[in-house]
Formats: sequence, C-alpha cells, structure tokens
Amino acid sequence: MKISDYLEPEIVATHYNGANFVGSETCMECHPDIYKSHLETAHYNTSAIADNEHVKGSFTEGYNELNLTGVRFKMTELNNHLYQYAKAKFGDTLEVRSKLDLDIGSGVKGQSYLTWNGNELYQLQPSYFQPTGSWVNSPSFPEYAVRREVDDTCLKCHVTFAKNTNPKGNSNTYDREKLLLGIDCQRCHGPLEKHVVYHRNTPNSKSAAYVDDYSTYSRQQRLDACAVCHSGLQAQQIKGNPFSFLAGDTLSLYSKNFRSYNLPLELDVHGNQMGLLSKSACFVNTPKMDCMTCHDPHKAERGNADHFNNKCLTCHNVNSINTDNLDVKHTVDQNCISCHMPLSPSKVMKLSVEGQEDEIPVYIRTHLIGIYD
Repeated sequence: MKISDYLEPEIVATHYNGANFVGSETCMECHPDIYKSHLETAHYNTSAIADNEHVKGSFTEGYNELNLTGVRFKMTELNNHLYQYAKAKFGDTLEVRSKLDLDIGSGVKGQSYLTWNGNELYQLQPSYFQPTGSWVNSPSFPEYAVRREVDDTCLKCHVTFAKNTNPKGNSNTYDREKLLLGIDCQRCHGPLEKHVVYHRNTPNSKSAAYVDDYSTYSRQQRLDACAVCHSGLQAQQIKGNPFSFLAGDTLSLYSKNFRSYNLPLELDVHGNQMGLLSKSACFVNTPKMDCMTCHDPHKAERGNADHFNNKCLTCHNVNSINTDNLDVKHTVDQNCISCHMPLSPSKVMKLSVEGQEDEIPVYIRTHLIGIYD
C-alpha cells in the first residue's frame, strides 16, 4: 500500500449532508479495545450478510420448514447460499425461490431476512424466533405468501447508512454498494472520513478532531442520539429522510411519531423504550439521567446483573429503601431490574407458532422503571 493510499481512506458512502463514511475497521487503529468490544454488541450485529455464520434459523431437514394456511416454506442451502422455497397451496402452486441476502436482528430475540430483487429490497416471510428455536411467520404477515417492501423507516434502526434512490427515503430501491450493515461507530459519531484523515496525518495529536463529542451534548441531544431508534417508528418525516438525522442534532426537527405526545398513549415495550423511560420516576427526578447513565453502547452488557445493580446503587441506598412496610427486604446482591424493569409481553410484536392456537408475544424488558407486583 502506498503511503498516500493509507492517508486517504476509502470512502464507502456519502451522507446526505456531504460528509463521507469510511470502513468502521479504520477505528481499530486507534481504538482497538473499544472496537473489539463493540463487535460483540447487539447493535453491531443487528444486520449482516445472510450466511451460515450469521443466520440463526435451522436449515437441517425436519427443522427447516414453515407450514402456514396458504403456503409452505422450506429453507435450503445450495452452493453455499441460503434460500427460501415458497409453494402456495391454492391457485398458482409454482414453487418460488428467494435468496436470503441480509439478516436483520442479532438473534437475541429472533431474526428476519431480506432479499434483493435487482436493487429493490424486500422482507421475506419466515423469521427465526429464538424462544422456540423455530421458523415462524414474520410479525403482521398474513398466512398466505407475500413479501414486504423495505424502506428507510424499516431499515434505519438496523444499518448505519443506506442510500435510497428516493430522496425522501420512502422507496425500497437502494444503491447496493452504499449499504453499511450493522450499527457501527459512525452511526453515533457521524461520518468519520475527516477524523481519520486528520489523525493519520497528525498521529501525535492528543485532541480528537472532526468527531462528535458527547460530553458537550445537552441532555436532550444525548437522548435523541438513542431515541432515533428507541422511541417508536418516528415515521412522520418532517425534514430530509430517516437517515438525515445525525447525533448532536435535534430529533424533533427531523421526525416524530404519528400520534402526538400530548395524547394519552399506552407505550409498548417494543421500540419505544425512550417513551417508557421518560415516564419513570428515576428519570423525572434525576435531571442528568440519560440512556448512557446505565448503558455503555461500546459493550455487550446484556445479562450482567452486577453491572446494572451497581448502576442502581449509585442513586439508591439499600438501607434507605428497606422500610418497615416492605414485605421483601432488599440486599445488595439482588437483581434490581428483574423486579423493577421486568420482561414484559409486547402487544404489537406477536408471532404465530405452528402447533399453538394463540399468538406468542415477544417479551422485552420494559424501561418504565417502577414497582411491580
């Protein structure tokens, strides 16, 4: 490699504001520990090329079928590629093959799969559901063969950037070469070409240049950086398209949910964790609390009870909590979130599973911190 090539990193996509994205692996040069730990997070693994390494659903005979009222699916591997075969039970029964090109979801709860038709992107019908370890009909899909168009509103929370051919982002046609999979460093820190170029040219500089500094953000800016994906669909676009907003800006200038926040609204545990958190006494009574008070987005923290207990105990003293009218006494080694942020069934994210009459809800940990029975 020529020195000039090193000093000028490859541009992999250009944001709508003109700033350039580079490969996230360039971050590893100066931030190896953070980069390595981030690779293990659900954020980073929320989308990937659909292959044997990333796809969680089984392709083993006997476990690779999904039988619905109007269509039967079989998931098959052929020449090192993964395919869905769909055969309708009525009318035109011609078997249709679709390639699994991308997977969406880290697999903690499940995965869905996308397929390219030219430059058009569609969601396939079968999804993988982790609690049952089986193929299921994707949420809100009918019982007959169908595929769903994928636009920016669907894609924005699972990839760092996608270049839609429609400036408003409401088509399912993309530049396939400008799709940055996973939520990588640049989704939260902005396109980093200038940052990388500067520090490769001035390696002794100790001051970070051309990168967002979260320490200078207001509380609302820090919340907005997470709320863009964790506050519901944000499907009413006001300015630009779903990928226009970047961390450090004001989300309400770009998008909002269709329902006004002033209307009474029962918030679901799927998607709107920001809305739930904002109604919690912990949040209301702690002016500096934001998502990163408890979460380090660079690390996989799921299931680490000690970590989250320590977060709770920075504000709550066990002795002051234990009053005489409590039936159960608190100790420092209890799992705070299991009681005060319980796993709750989603009312909008439900799945039909073969052999079960009723739909199964996806259980997600609520961020409405409170006292539950």
